[in-house]
Parts: sequence; structure tokens; C-alpha cells
Amino acid sequence: MEPLTVLLVGAALLLLVVILFVLLRRPGGFHGPTPEQVAEIQLELDMARREAVVIRANAEGDAREILRKAESLADNLGRARKELEEESLTLKTELKGLRRDLERRENRLAEREQRLDEESRRQTDRSRRLAETESELAARRSDLDRADEERREVLERAAGLTSDQAKAELVAGIENQAKREAVLIVRDLEAEARREGERRACKIVALAVQRVATEQTAESVVSVLHLPGDEMKGRIIGREGRNIRAFESTTGVNLIIDDTPEAVLLSCFDPVRREVARLTLEKLVLDGRIHPQRIEDAYERSKAEVEYLCVRAGEDALVELGITDMHPELITLLGQLRYRTSYGQNVLGHLVESAHIAGIMAAELRLDPTLLKRCTVLHDIGKALTHEVEGSHALIGAEIARRYGEHEDVVHAIEAHHNEVEVRTVEAVLTQAADAISGGRPGARRESLEAYVKRLERLEEIAGSYDGVEKVFAMQAGREIRVMVKPDAVDDIQAQVIARDVAKQVEEELTYPGQIRITVVRESRATEFAR
Repeated sequence: MEPLTVLLVGAALLLLVVILFVLLRRPGGFHGPTPEQVAEIQLELDMARREAVVIRANAEGDAREILRKAESLADNLGRARKELEEESLTLKTELKGLRRDLERRENRLAEREQRLDEESRRQTDRSRRLAETESELAARRSDLDRADEERREVLERAAGLTSDQAKAELVAGIENQAKREAVLIVRDLEAEARREGERRACKIVALAVQRVATEQTAESVVSVLHLPGDEMKGRIIGREGRNIRAFESTTGVNLIIDDTPEAVLLSCFDPVRREVARLTLEKLVLDGRIHPQRIEDAYERSKAEVEYLCVRAGEDALVELGITDMHPELITLLGQLRYRTSYGQNVLGHLVESAHIAGIMAAELRLDPTLLKRCTVLHDIGKALTHEVEGSHALIGAEIARRYGEHEDVVHAIEAHHNEVEVRTVEAVLTQAADAISGGRPGARRESLEAYVKRLERLEEIAGSYDGVEKVFAMQAGREIRVMVKPDAVDDIQAQVIARDVAKQVEEELTYPGQIRITVVRESRATEFAR
């Protein structure tokens, strides 16, 4: 049944139900309609017809929409059927190709299985032959073991040694040979490394030293002032010694007047104070008028002059090194080192010389020469205050440099130049090297006789403590040790080992400037007499 027919039937049934409902609501039941009822029924019928028309219109629209969708579904179904047929054809084609591939693979697998079966048969045959060969080898091995045992017994009886003893001797011989070969290899490598390192180091150090020319001075705690005549000594002493007492109390320097003709001595451990006293006495002698008031006036003028000379000396040193922008207090302290000595070497001259050497080495190593000069020229700045502040001059100098705004690399180089602080920078290492070169060059510093003798004795004692050493000679002021060994107790390789061990022990136990050469001499002589 079509949807439109269904809708019309439903509308008619609905109209009939409405009429029956109206009739049943009338009082007295159903006895025929009155005109009013007929009019109402007619009105309701009209309304029902209009609703039926509307319902029919809607039903027709829905029916057209349903028909359109049905046609669209039919078209889609046709296309889907066509695509399905195409896909089915494609799948059948692919399935045929897969079946052909599967057949080819099955054929190859069958061939491979056949080859594997043949290989397995060959492996089985090979295993059987190997087993037979192993059994033959085991039999031969047992025969060889019996022969080795018999031969070992024969050798032991002939040599009078057991196999363990012979093995121990063989191991000892091989060990000695290995040690000798190792010593030869180590000696060659060390010699090569030493030659290369010494060549490069000597090139840099020699270049730095030969380009620096500094004067050598030797000062002490005593200054000598020459007088125009011996009668001046009495005027310096004064009536009942009042002038000499006033001079010593004002300057803080001891004035020594002895039998030395036309000379007096000024003694003081503070070099700046001693220089002020020398200038004061020199002015008094030139003036000729010596009394307590004149002594005080001359002392004040000399003190101001020495302070100016200190500042001038510091400025001249910095100008010579090409260093600018340094705190005035550091310049003053640097100039005060002009009057201070260390082991007979002028400290300011040592600083300038070290700075030149460090700058040259820095230029050779592609570093900043100005920074290295600054580190080196300030490394002993603490010596200007060691009589006023307790502690090491390296740490004191580092604190002073830090207080006056020096760079942290400069401060570290100052505090680490005597290894009181662990060295962390290249600048600190080069500062140590420049300090050692300046202080260790011949004639730069003097050494006390007692320390010198003790060092020589210790060098000879170290070298003479080794087995096979016959005689030891310390030569060239302790810069070289000649060790004579017994030729029958020490061979050439052992002589090389002794030289290296002595050098290592000297490095660990002694402190010395420069380097010490250890030469081991092994000489064999044969003497006969003709009669």
C-alpha cells in the first residue's frame, strides 16, 4: 500500500471518530441532529477537511522526499555494486599473483631443504672424520707426553735440576732481560723527551735571559760614609756624645765610629731608614754645623727626599716595563724596594729583571706580556712591609694587591709564586719561572758558607748511598755531581738507573737554584807489566 493511501484512510477514520464523539456528548443520546448540531458538525467537518488537506499536502511532500531519497539510494547502491565488482576483480587478480608467488617460494623452499639435507649429510661425514682425527691426535698426544716425560727425566738427570728450578731460572733470566730492555726503551724515550723539552725550554729561557742586561749589586745592613777628614768624627760625636745620641735617637740608626780612617759606618736592618740616615749625615758633614736641632732639620729634609726617590724609582721601573694605571700606594711600596736586598740582590732590580724575562717568555708563548710583567713586578711587593706585618711576603703582597684593585690573576700569581697556594694559572707558573731565573743566575745572589757546605755534603751523601758507587765528587759549586762506580759491580744500564735515581732523590730532598747535573762514570782498565 502506498503512503498517500495510508494517510487518507487515517484522516477519514479520524473524522469519523470526531463525529461519533460529538454525538455521544449530546444529552439524551443519539436521536438525530438538531440544526445547531448540524451546523457544528458541518463546521467540524470543514475543519477536518482542511486538516486532511494539510495532512495530504504534507504527506505528498514527505512521499516526494522519500521517493527522491529512494532514487538516491538506488543510484548509490548501483555505484557501490559496480565498485564492489571492480574490487572483486582486482582482488581475484592479486590472489592469482599471490598464488603464483607462493608456488615459486614453495619450490625454492623445497630446493633449499634438499640442499640442506645434502649439507647435513656432508656435515655428518665431516664430524665422523673429525672424531676419527681427534682420536688419532689424542693417541699421538699421549705418545708425545710420554716422550716429553722421558726427555725431561733425562735432562733433569743430566743438568741436576728439577723442572721447577729450571723454570724459575728461565723466568728470572727473562725478567732480567725484560727489565734491561724496558730500561733501554725508557732511557731512549726519556732522552728524547728531555732533549726536546730542554731544547724548547732553553730556547725560551736563553732568549729571555740574553735580552735582559741588569747590573749586579751586593748590599748589606751597613752603609759607609766617607768623611773629608778625621777631625769631622769629633764634631759628629759632639760634646760628651750629645750629637751622636741625638742622631741615633732621631734616625733610629746605629752610628759606628771606629779607627777606620775618614769613614763612619751606619748600621740598620731597615734599608730605607739607613738611607735616610746616610743622607742626613751627608748633609750635616757638608754643612759643617752639627747639633741636635740641625740633625732634626736635616733628617726631615732627607726623609722627604728619600720618599720622593722611592716614588720616582717605582715610576721609573714601571715606565721601563711599559706598565701604566697602577695605584700610587703600590708605586710607593715598589720604590721602597730600591733600598732592600735579598741574598745580596737588589729587590727592585730583581723585580724589573724578572718582569722583563716573564714578558719575553709570554711573547714566545703567545700570551699577554703586559699581564705577565704586572704579575712579576709585583710578586715581591710584600717584602716592603714584612717588618711591619707578620706573615709570608707572598700572602702579604697578595693582600696588598687585592686591596688596591689588582686583577685576580695578578693576585693569584703573587700568592702562589712560592707554592704557598696551589698554582692554577699559566701566569703563576711563568711568574715562578721568571723569579727562579732571575734569582738563580750566577752571581745574582750569595749563599752562606755553612748552607753551601751542608748542601755539598748532602749531595755527596745521597750519591754515595747506592750500591756499586766507589767515589763521589761535588763539582762546580754544587752544580754537578761526578759518581764513580765499580765496573765489575755495575753495568752500563745500571749506571743509567743510578743517575736517574740520584737525580730524583736530589729533587725530592734538596732546594737549590738552577739545575744539578749527575754524571755516572764507569771505567774499566786492564794493566800488565812487561819484565
